[in-house]
Amino acid sequence: MAAAAAEARLFLEVRKRLQSALLILGDPNEGGLPMDVCITPTSLQMKSPGGCTELWLPAGVRLVPSSCRGLQHVAGDGLHLRLQARAEFCTKPISVFNQSSQAQECCTFYCQSCGEIIIRNRKLLRLLPLPHENWGALVDEWCCHANPFANKPLHPQENDCFTGDCFFLVNLRHDLQQPRPAVTPVERRCLSSENHLKMKPKANTKVICKRCKVMLGETVSSETTKFYMTEIIIQPSERNFPIIPRSQFVQSVIAQCLVELSSARSTFRFTLQGHDGKAYILLWLLNSDSLVIEALESSTSIKKFPLLEDLLKADSSSAWNAVKVLYQPCIKSRNAELASLWESDISVHCLTLPSATCLELLLILSRSNATLPPSLRCMNSFQVAFLKM
Repeated sequence: MAAAAAEARLFLEVRKRLQSALLILGDPNEGGLPMDVCITPTSLQMKSPGGCTELWLPAGVRLVPSSCRGLQHVAGDGLHLRLQARAEFCTKPISVFNQSSQAQECCTFYCQSCGEIIIRNRKLLRLLPLPHENWGALVDEWCCHANPFANKPLHPQENDCFTGDCFFLVNLRHDLQQPRPAVTPVERRCLSSENHLKMKPKANTKVICKRCKVMLGETVSSETTKFYMTEIIIQPSERNFPIIPRSQFVQSVIAQCLVELSSARSTFRFTLQGHDGKAYILLWLLNSDSLVIEALESSTSIKKFPLLEDLLKADSSSAWNAVKVLYQPCIKSRNAELASLWESDISVHCLTLPSATCLELLLILSRSNATLPPSLRCMNSFQVAFLKM
């Protein structure tokens, strides 16, 4: 009777700054099959009676076979080993807003989920970041008199776009493609990139896509709308709407936000809350220089490199830059005590997104965690995941 083909697995995480790599060679039968492993600077190959799994590294990534060390067998994973690596591989992340190329141009705002035009042909002359959360206290230190900006909201003019941590502020005009939502009186407080405007809970301020009914943002005044970066794509008007898978877009936007905030503020812990004010996810950024390559299944043919989600298209990327995060879900009162501690910790940064997007992100993190080798899925009671850049 012919032996059934066994599934083999290759998992490689390259740390570009450290010039090191972790290689895991999976064996579903816990060492029950003989394997022949061949490592070259540009490829990996694992042969077993069930077939051959071969992985060619992308251009710019090189391994140093002579540096292999730390060989061990881990139950449920297979063989682990570490080696030196050189990685110059770089993929261009999905830009949430390319200020250098889109300034002075007429732009169109699209719903990312369905492509519906939200604002057509808006000429943006100024693209300005909102101040950080402690800007009011800093102004008090700089001024020898009363703060002239106290309790004065920062509203964009017609050709302005203000950017926060994960949202845009734009001025509404008569050419807005969807009806303005009804706005009840709101309470205005000190503005910042984290908390532009705090509203009374009863205020009906949601901005909904008229085609797919997704929440795009919120109305913050009679003239100003806040659009979340995870829901909107801004493109020069002469370009077509870019079709980007929803999961890929959300991952890229969140990953860029985490990297930029950690670099600017040296903060690595984040609470993701919905627009309803509820905490959904606790995130801890571990590193932002990972390149992850994965090959699944035994076969006599060379495999593509699916990563974190089902990539069945022939033109799918072979390797992805990613950020590595620890996370804990907070839905259904899970981790309530830890969430409370993080909320009171000034070193933890809070990001607000539509509640549905928070659930989408939690699903993405869970899928990523499930695809990792078992020994890499948990760390210090947190779950581990990769977000594609």
